[in-house]
Amino acid sequence: MRTVGVVVNPVAGMGGRVGLKGTDGKVEEARERGAEPRAPERARRALDAMAGVDRSLRVLAYAGVMGADAARAAGLAPVVVGQPAAGADAGVGETTPEDTRDAARTLVEEGVDIVLFVGGDGTAADIAETVATPDGQTPILGVPAGVKVYSSVFGVSPAAAGRVAATYEETEPAEVNDIDEDDYRAGEVRTELRAVARVPVAEQRQASKQLAGGSVEGLAAGFVEAVEPGVTYVLGPGSTLGEIKDRLGVAATALGVDVYRDGTVCASDAAESEILATLGADNVVVVSPVGGQGFVLGRGNKQVSPAVLRRSELVVVASRTKLAAVGVLRVDTGDPDLDEQLRGWQRVRVGRFETRLVEIV
Repeated sequence: MRTVGVVVNPVAGMGGRVGLKGTDGKVEEARERGAEPRAPERARRALDAMAGVDRSLRVLAYAGVMGADAARAAGLAPVVVGQPAAGADAGVGETTPEDTRDAARTLVEEGVDIVLFVGGDGTAADIAETVATPDGQTPILGVPAGVKVYSSVFGVSPAAAGRVAATYEETEPAEVNDIDEDDYRAGEVRTELRAVARVPVAEQRQASKQLAGGSVEGLAAGFVEAVEPGVTYVLGPGSTLGEIKDRLGVAATALGVDVYRDGTVCASDAAESEILATLGADNVVVVSPVGGQGFVLGRGNKQVSPAVLRRSELVVVASRTKLAAVGVLRVDTGDPDLDEQLRGWQRVRVGRFETRLVEIV
């Protein structure tokens, strides 16, 4: 019988929709901006999927919001092996990275076959650094819940992570990279290799973020020529969108979401609430896939929420090089019904006049 250890970072991803680009040291600010916990629900989805594959799995978890609550919500009977320093009734925001590391350490000592964790790259680094022992390394797998989810230790969605945890047969090494959130908020991406972890071999595990080569000048020029009056454009983050913003005269935040209409910047580095407030009758969300992964929604642009997407047309832009590298596109909006609606063939602008049909899977 496979034993799965579950660790949930309950604050992971709280800063995304309110424009904080991360939650490290920003929990109170996120709350003040109206952020709500998202990790517990994503944990439950992963464990629902895992239980759907094999209900006989043995599940070990830390108490309360760090795992046991989500496991019980999925109809599982977790063995509680510890609790955060704040106690079994600790709420969101009362747990710490040290609690995460203690939970992972305890699960390894209990002999779990795999640690299924819920969080982002920072959580992945905490887990990976903890599970390594002189005798080897317990495999880990991430349920994507953070704002930054660039490492290759995550499933492509919560449900995929749950299914993989229940069914994998082999493991392989994968890199865990993290980004300094203060630099990230200031517009600089400085990645650091934090660990190399053992992870399941599975098609439903995402690749590491990679930088894509190739010029985007023609693509950006074609997009700008096609901009229509009266339309509100929600422009996502990234270098490809940065070129488009430059051509529109938007003093953009490279890693933020900016809103443009009729020659005016309606919102800069906008949170979800600010985007919603600027939308008009005709709205277009413009995004580009994360290099090496293919995600167009749900990675680094959580401000572009389901509420925004349901009022907007989706436009995807990407260089030929990036598109060839990713092969397919992926979405993880946090709303499974919307994800399902978005799946299918999507037209992607790849040049000044050219588009290609690529599948969102």
